[in-house]
Amino acid sequence: MTVQSLQAEPAAVAAQPVLVRPTKSFYKRNDSFMVGAASVIVFTAVWEALWAAGFINELFFSGPSAIFARLYSGLFTRGDMLEHVWFSAQNFLSGFLIATALGIPLGILLGWYRAPRLVLDPFITAFYSTPRIVFVPLIIMWFGLGLGSKVVIVFMSAFFPILLNVMAGVRTTDDQLLGAGRAFCATQWDLFRTIVLPSSVPFIIVGLRQGLAHGLIGVVVGEFFAGSSGIGYLIGEAANSFKTDLLFACVFIVAGVGIGVSALLQQIEQHFQRWRPANN
Repeated sequence: MTVQSLQAEPAAVAAQPVLVRPTKSFYKRNDSFMVGAASVIVFTAVWEALWAAGFINELFFSGPSAIFARLYSGLFTRGDMLEHVWFSAQNFLSGFLIATALGIPLGILLGWYRAPRLVLDPFITAFYSTPRIVFVPLIIMWFGLGLGSKVVIVFMSAFFPILLNVMAGVRTTDDQLLGAGRAFCATQWDLFRTIVLPSSVPFIIVGLRQGLAHGLIGVVVGEFFAGSSGIGYLIGEAANSFKTDLLFACVFIVAGVGIGVSALLQQIEQHFQRWRPANN
């Protein structure tokens, strides 16, 4: 190889075209948020206009301005809703965390090992297909009217969606990846750590999001039927006294918690799924 060829080689390399991935515009990067926010703003504006024009009967419904005023006074000015929010938060967090701590490892175990899954599958199917509300009277009889019964109701509501989704994630792990791991003499722990758990992350997140929704339903139902405090209790009291602004304020609090935690779980899912190709 001559000196001239060595000198020409970097120039040839530099002359090769460099493929630059086109950057997305601001709208493309935030289209989901922008479209969703715009639709909410338009809906709220139409709702408020109908409310201000007197087309909505305040005995059966309420307007955004009245609801937000009740929220502001209940949470920041008078603070009469803070005690109920804190009580519901304790119920929900306790039941949901216990459901998560038991549902994820048990789902991995039952998804990986066939024998215990065959033994427990009839019971899991029976409990999951039965509406949890039918167990509320029994739970109240067993655990009383205090914190314990509310935590158990939330746990039963959130546990089965988490369990079943984790089981599905483990069972749908790519057999070719598992075979490749075994071919390289990977241990069971290595297979769990490097193949099964990463491929199950989307299912785990979906299970947590479904468990979140069912758990919020559970905490409202538990406090509605057997409670003297909490958001569910406030909803019942507001419905009985036709305080629609208070009722919708409580609904907005529950919805806001659900949206916030669901968005956090979505960010966690995106963090673990950065290796996947981006969807349009």
